[in-house]
Amino acid sequence: MKKLFVFILLASLGIARVAAAEPLDQDARAALNALYKSSPGAKALGDKAKAVLVFPDIKKAAVLVGGQTGQGTMFANGKVVGHYRADGVLAGLELGAQSFSYVMFFMSDKALQSLHESKGFEVGTDPNIVLVDAGAAKNISTTTAQADVYSYIFGQKGLMGGISVEGLKITRLDH
Repeated sequence: MKKLFVFILLASLGIARVAAAEPLDQDARAALNALYKSSPGAKALGDKAKAVLVFPDIKKAAVLVGGQTGQGTMFANGKVVGHYRADGVLAGLELGAQSFSYVMFFMSDKALQSLHESKGFEVGTDPNIVLVDAGAAKNISTTTAQADVYSYIFGQKGLMGGISVEGLKITRLDH
């Protein structure tokens, strides 16, 4: 009887975890679609990417020292293939609070392997990551794309001295 209770408890926790992922997946798809609508270059990258990691809502707050955090969904061939968490520490002359969406296009198997084999993929270290702003996005196409990872920050809300993803560490939530 005790084993049956433990099994039912574990099964219900697993179902709850899957159910909690559904809103995240929906928010991630909506954020990605918004990016594609505003940037044809991002859509072209998405069509060629090995995988796309979408953080629909990263929260950032600082008073000289601060942090940023959010959860995201990875898509490959349009299907959910994993869930991730991004966390980072900020230091400097930053003040305020902000939220934003962050999308990473993994263009090579090497970049995906680096993400999956690390105990925490750090943005700002290998592989080669190119941060794309709205102006540069117009000049990106699949023929000019040569980096391992392209990333977009968009949908900023709130008031902050600047936006940065340096020091952002990405870890997988489900294995």
